[in-house]
Amino acid sequence: MSDSPRTSALASRHQALGSGLEDWNDMGTAWSYNTDPNDEHDAVREAAGLFDMSPLKKVYVRGPDALQVVDYMISRDMTKVAPGHSVYGSILTDQGTMADDAIIANNGDNQYLYCHGSGDSMALLQAAAQGLDVSIELDDDLHNIAVQGPLALALVNANTTSDVAEMGYFQHQQVELCGHSVRLSRTGYSGERGYEIFCSAQQAPLIWDALLEQGADQGVMACSFTALDKVRIEAGLLFYGYDMTEDHTPWEVGLGFTINRNKSDYRGKQAALASEASPKLVGAGVGISGEQPLEGGETLWLNGEEVGVINSPGFSHRLGQTLALAHIQASANTAGTELEVRSEGYNGTATIASLPFYDPQKSRTHAE
Repeated sequence: MSDSPRTSALASRHQALGSGLEDWNDMGTAWSYNTDPNDEHDAVREAAGLFDMSPLKKVYVRGPDALQVVDYMISRDMTKVAPGHSVYGSILTDQGTMADDAIIANNGDNQYLYCHGSGDSMALLQAAAQGLDVSIELDDDLHNIAVQGPLALALVNANTTSDVAEMGYFQHQQVELCGHSVRLSRTGYSGERGYEIFCSAQQAPLIWDALLEQGADQGVMACSFTALDKVRIEAGLLFYGYDMTEDHTPWEVGLGFTINRNKSDYRGKQAALASEASPKLVGAGVGISGEQPLEGGETLWLNGEEVGVINSPGFSHRLGQTLALAHIQASANTAGTELEVRSEGYNGTATIASLPFYDPQKSRTHAE
């Protein structure tokens, strides 16, 4: 068990399922359970999976200057994000490289909820707030349970007094769920239609237990971060620290779509725009022969020349091969190209594939 400074209110539930609570983002995290992660993977794709996403850091930005702060922080135009809506974007360094990624929700009344992983967002938020009428508060009482999969809507709707079927992608609202007032967001990290439940530490175990009990006979399962890694790689979703770091520009990790060219200045804007024409590498997907477990860091070669590196590998039993998110030289990044995979004690082959591997039209996450 980790000695993490942050603790999930669901820690005892994770331990009962066999988790050792390994540290991520300063919180003991359920990286594995006693259940087979392939079964958890199947639950997300065929029924629904529950993930404890509380290790994500949730920061409230409040006050008359809150919009000014979040708009300077993120590469999207926050002036166009209405109350009840959220947006995903890049958080840049002054040099225009990736400091973090984040989802920012407009809660109305000059209040924003800023959710991020292990990047430098907190320090950058505090710097952006200097001299302004705004408060920055990390709220570890706020927990986050993600319900992801084709049965997510039915499971959530059966336990709320609101009809959330009309909630659009990246929208959120206050609802009563399992008898508790929570904020429900139509977001996720799985490549499936899903919902995230933002609730208090006191509410989290009660909601977790109720949803698992009600969904058990339909195949709903508690899912570990090992299963989360499988589904997010299939969906081509990035993990800060692995698929992007401060060494990468947004263009090099496939996040150019988040860079707003027209809004007023934001941190790193001009540097990011200047780097667009000269990416050293590009984000790509590769399918790898065999079931040899890879760890990341394996190099990719073409015609005797090193052209890339594997960042996030994982075997997908559903797609029948090891999949990986990688960085590849732009000149070599052509779908169908066969590469050699090298590492100490391992040589194999990989084929460049279009992302995402799963549901390339994203029809499941965006379903009406």
